[in-house]
Amino acid sequence: MSTIPEQITSIGRLMFARRLTDMAGGNISAREGNTIYITPRYSGSKKHWQLDPEDILSGPIDSDELLDNPRFSREGKAHLAIYRSFPDCHAVIHAHSFHIQPFAIAQKPIPAVMEATEKFGTIPVIPYAPAHSADLANNIVAGLCGQEERIRTQAAAVIMPRHGIILAGRDLYTTVDALERIDTNCWCILAQRWIGD
Repeated sequence: MSTIPEQITSIGRLMFARRLTDMAGGNISAREGNTIYITPRYSGSKKHWQLDPEDILSGPIDSDELLDNPRFSREGKAHLAIYRSFPDCHAVIHAHSFHIQPFAIAQKPIPAVMEATEKFGTIPVIPYAPAHSADLANNIVAGLCGQEERIRTQAAAVIMPRHGIILAGRDLYTTVDALERIDTNCWCILAQRWIGD
């Protein structure tokens, strides 16, 4: 059975290959007990998501110890806030997905148009706050409140205005599955403009 760092690196490569994130950023984490495992800063821009398990950082969820690590992902504050607020969350994925980005930039919610995404409902847009800020982490947690059952069963997501998407889920595999379903759902919405009635 693969370790959590092995799972994270495998999923990072898969996401990059499938355009579910880009070189500009994103991050992936998982919880095991009170420990968070998270991709390091510059995973996209410097490593092109070709990470090895030893690249993955780890530390306690209930302290700010990781915040002092210079390799800690700047959006890691949001990951810690999610794990501290939702005990059933065991994976967090923040991504800049190719078909989701237009909705993030336009600050538009994503309606479920596929049967495969009905379980996620309409993906809401949270209030804007600057990237890497405590305000953004707080807005993400507030946006996920009320979606606890989705987190328990697969994943819940919110749109970060002008930035991307973040998902909190049951485990890494169900969370990345949710990300791809939502990205495909966005492609279907965009493609309908060309298909017409």
